[in-house]
Parts: sequence; C-alpha cells; structure tokens
Amino acid sequence: MSQPKKANKKRKYPNRIGHWLPKDQKNIKKWLDDLIKEVEQKYSKEKKTVVKLDKNFVLPKDWLDPLIQEFWDLVDKDPTLHMQYNQMFTEVTESQTPTETPQIQSYQVMFLLVNFIMKNWAPRYNDYGLVGFPINVILNWSMGTVNGYAAFLNKEANDYWMKVLNKWGEFLKSPQSCYVLVDKPWGWFGENAQLAMPNFKEEFQCDPSAPHYGYTSWDDFFIRKFKDGVRPVACPDDMNVICSACESLPYDLQYDVQYKDEFWIKEQWYSLRHMLNEDEYTSQFVGGTIYQAFLSALNYHRWHSPIDGKVIKAYNIPGTYYSATLSVGKDEASPDKSQGYICQVAARSVMFIEADNPAIGLMCFVAIGMSEVSTCEINSDLIPVDGPKRVKKGQEIGMFHFGGSTHCLLFRPGVNLEFDQTVLDAFTDPEPENIKLNAKLATVVTKGKGK
Repeated sequence: MSQPKKANKKRKYPNRIGHWLPKDQKNIKKWLDDLIKEVEQKYSKEKKTVVKLDKNFVLPKDWLDPLIQEFWDLVDKDPTLHMQYNQMFTEVTESQTPTETPQIQSYQVMFLLVNFIMKNWAPRYNDYGLVGFPINVILNWSMGTVNGYAAFLNKEANDYWMKVLNKWGEFLKSPQSCYVLVDKPWGWFGENAQLAMPNFKEEFQCDPSAPHYGYTSWDDFFIRKFKDGVRPVACPDDMNVICSACESLPYDLQYDVQYKDEFWIKEQWYSLRHMLNEDEYTSQFVGGTIYQAFLSALNYHRWHSPIDGKVIKAYNIPGTYYSATLSVGKDEASPDKSQGYICQVAARSVMFIEADNPAIGLMCFVAIGMSEVSTCEINSDLIPVDGPKRVKKGQEIGMFHFGGSTHCLLFRPGVNLEFDQTVLDAFTDPEPENIKLNAKLATVVTKGKGK
C-alpha cells in the first residue's frame, strides 16, 4: 500500500537511536579509564615525573604537537572560547553522567588525550562496540552542556578540529596504523573480531595469506570493498525500484519537509534551507520526503547510487564535528540522539542525481559525518565539472572515512514512495537488522498502480 505525503504529519515513523556508542556506560567508562591510564604511564615514563590527569593537572605546552599548541593558543586568547572550553568540563557533574566522577575534568586533559590519539592511535577491536570514536568519547558529556553546545558551533575552533582530524586521518592512512590489523585479541583479525564480522573472508576483498590481509593501513581496511556479487542490485531493470545507498539502519522517515524548520528542537525536523546550504535546487524538495539511515563502525562504508540517472551537481559542505542539540536532554552516546539536527550543521557531502525515471526526477543524496568522521569523499570521476556524469543503480559514488556516520535520501513532492516492509519494520523492531546495500528500499508507485 502506498504512503502518500502527509500534510499534517511530517513524521510517518518515529526516529530511532543508531547505537553510535555502547549502551552500557560501564564499557565507555572502562575504555576511557584505560586510555587515561595509558597516557599517564606514557608521559610519566618519558618525562620522568608522576603524571596524573585530574582537575589539578597542568599541561606543559611543549608536550604537544605544534597543531594542538596552536589550537590551545586560540582557546586561551579568545575570551569566549576560553570560558566555554573551561566551563563545558566543569558543567559535567555526577548528576549528569552515570560514570561517577567526570573522567575528563579540564580542557588541558582533553588536549593531551587528543594529542596522543592524533599522532599514533588506531581503533582497536573490542567486544562491547566502542571501536572507532576515541575523541567522541573524550567529549561525550561536555558536548551536551550549555557551553559545549556553544563551543562546538564556533567556526574558528571547528577549523582546528578539522585540522586535528585530518592529521589523525594521515596516520590512519599510513602503514604504521596496521598495528591493529593483526590476530591478537584486540586486533581486527582476531577470533573475537571475526565473530563480530562473520564471513569476512568470503564477503570482502582481502588476502588472508598476506600481512594484514593485504590492507595497507587501517583506513584501507575501513573502506574495504565487497567482493563482486556479494550485494546484488535489487531489480536492476526496474526503474521504479529504489535501492539502499548504504549498508545501514533506518533512523527517520519524514514527509512534507519544509524549506525552513526548527531542526534544533527535540523533534528535529529537517530544514532544507540549512541542510542543502541554500542550494539553487532546494525549493524543488519543499513538501517532499526524507529517509535517513545510520552506519555503525562495523558497517561497509562506501556509498552506492540508489537509482539510474545522471549526477548533475556534487560538492562538500564544511560544518561542525562535535555539535549536539541540548533539546534531547542527557545523551549517553552523543550525538546519537542528535542525528536529525546534525544534518543541518555537520560536515557533509551533497549529490544531486537526475533519475532516468521521470516519476522520480531530481533526487538528492546527503552523506553526513558524525563527530570525527571528518572526511566524506565523493568519487572524483563523478563530480560533474564538465557536464553530468552517468551512474547506474548500485554503482559506487563515494565513501566515509574513519568512523560510523549517517546519510539521507531526499525526494521531491509528488514522488509517491512505497517503502519496503523490511525498512518499516526496522523503525519498530527492538533489535533491527541493517538494510543491506543495494537491497530494495522503496518502490515508486505511478498512476494506475497501487492505491
């Protein structure tokens, strides 16, 4: 049965949480306690002094990479940022977090931990799901404070976060990051990790006989490709069938989307003007439909075209990295509950695709980086600098680097979408499964078909 646009009900199905960080706060606390202990031991040994990362810790700047030193200088000289970066940690109290005493008690501790991660840390596997977002964990509770909300919207500070994340990305693309691509208990080819990623050898392009399974870096492993035929395209010759663009879990489905809306409130409506950065095509989607889905750290992280058509415009929009809305209240896995909000403010990629099917016409794919997912990469051969670029349904169009993320598909008003039952069930199932890449997501119901 078709589901037409609801003029008075913008959300057809409630949004759900994407399990961005582990549900059990004890696991997050243990992970961060272990990181703090590792850093304390490293600097105690190197500096031949006792290093204790508590609220009394005084950080010598010469312990830091020059980039982190510059960032700290910005925070120190700007009175507003200085206040915000101090208070966003002091505002985190025992009543706000179930982890007892707040673990990160100053921005100096934050800078030292970020410095350590940026220079030589790659995500290790663990059984409780915290595998890819170390800086997110460091900032998890401070993001949800009044001063944190303001601090992570500051453009100058965001520019530095981008530089930090890009430098960490350089390490994750280096051969040195392969130290986690081993068969040790915390390695990605150990017994526990392979149980969490069953059929890895059968599904992904790899060489188990080669060092690190043939991957040249942690990022090379992260953006691994499926083997040919592993995710077949649903109904490749039926132009009315729209496929899943990512291996992902449905998060939200809204109809009658507005040009401008209150995206920062608890309901987190989509505001097209801000989401698409006032693109010339924005008005065509007013009153249309948005489907949003979430990718976890263990998912496949490349994007594929959901339709046959032509890419007529594709570009990146700079934005925030750790901003979360205060309206959702306490968020144990921030910005998990803010996934609708970040579509308007986070760093993202936008691709407009003109479908071969006139019943679809112009649609839009938006890839949104969450927290340290700082790189949304559009395949360079599909950027239409010299005219539209053809894409086939199921063809790779881009990828995320370095962590879990979220994405949206936008459709114009009048496109009558019948979403597959597996998609609809995922909104209400307490333990839903991912919608597989290239699986049938929805069908366009044209006149004379359906009711």
